[in-house]
Amino acid sequence: MIRTFLALAVLLASVASAIPADLNGYGAPTSRQFAAVPGNPLDAAGSVRIKDIVTVNGVRANQLVGYGLVVGLQGTGDSMRNSPFTEQSMQSMLDRMGVNVRSQSARNRNIAAVTVTAELPAFIGTGSRIDVTVSSLGDASSLMGGTLVMTPLYGADGEIYAVGQGPLAVSGFSSEGDSERLTQGVPTTGRVPNGALVEREVPGHFNDDGKLAIELVNPDFKTSIRVVDIVNDYARKRWGQSVAQEEDFRTIHLRRPSEVSSTRFMAEIGDLRIAPDQVARVVIDERTGTVVIGQDVQISTVALTHGNLTVRISEMPSVSQPAPFSDGQTVVTSETIVDATQDGGTFAYVGGADLETVVRGLNRIGLRPTGIIAILQAIKTAGALQAELVVQ
Repeated sequence: MIRTFLALAVLLASVASAIPADLNGYGAPTSRQFAAVPGNPLDAAGSVRIKDIVTVNGVRANQLVGYGLVVGLQGTGDSMRNSPFTEQSMQSMLDRMGVNVRSQSARNRNIAAVTVTAELPAFIGTGSRIDVTVSSLGDASSLMGGTLVMTPLYGADGEIYAVGQGPLAVSGFSSEGDSERLTQGVPTTGRVPNGALVEREVPGHFNDDGKLAIELVNPDFKTSIRVVDIVNDYARKRWGQSVAQEEDFRTIHLRRPSEVSSTRFMAEIGDLRIAPDQVARVVIDERTGTVVIGQDVQISTVALTHGNLTVRISEMPSVSQPAPFSDGQTVVTSETIVDATQDGGTFAYVGGADLETVVRGLNRIGLRPTGIIAILQAIKTAGALQAELVVQ
């Protein structure tokens, strides 16, 4: 029996010695929950910082909103007849200040009801200041020169997180006379720089237990792998272990070394530079005639023609005179002339394996943006555009 146990122990020891000490190829054995896969960091190196393309899970801003009043306008505020809520808000504000105007009807136009919005950054402390945006709710024509009265700003949970107050900065203006009106920009929207004081902190979720996660702003499988390869290559040289493992095409898990804080760890990781990959995509805005072609867009070689049809219609008035001593009447007639011309119509080859060749082929046709949009849509329909076509 003793010999049997000894033989079994020797067998187990030999099996254990055959297993490599570095299960993941980087250092100490790791558990199944974290098993980094080796990659080639040279293929992932680039010029874009990681912190510019990712967000840290748990580090997020929160949106705030409130309702308030802007006073001090030069007759460009809300009319009380068309905006009764403005008058009610003014009466409530004056009641809190000890002024009773309930029995009177206000007709002034130097006050406007507004919506106040702001964004509460992550980990901001009590007493800090944030910018607020003020937008008119009623029929005010301009908020220029106004001052926002103390306005509580609420979060999604209904709690007050900040209070806004201060003079507005309005970039647009509006001026009108009896027969003409000139408006530049949007005079009914303004900002109050540092106009809100933070009154309540939002608890953060930046875990300090060594487990962190980052998410790609533009999810992509190849970009996710490149981030992992660059981070692990740096971590092996810096701390002697791998710290990154991909979960999917968006999320990457990080394991912080015990000898460095979470803040310093994310700061060092964020400065690493990679070459993010992107999907081949063509974006078209038909309203403005804007065409944006991605770097990896390819067009299979096709022959196409595009002609511009111009139809011109001219009206030539003429006078028809009756014969002398007749009962006819002089009438005005018109002569219509229709002229149709079509330019272009020659075939051209368009195609290429890189962006430069594609642009050169489209420029060879010599079209305006509207013509290029029509051609790209036709090429996509023909199956020759090897990219995603996004029409806005």
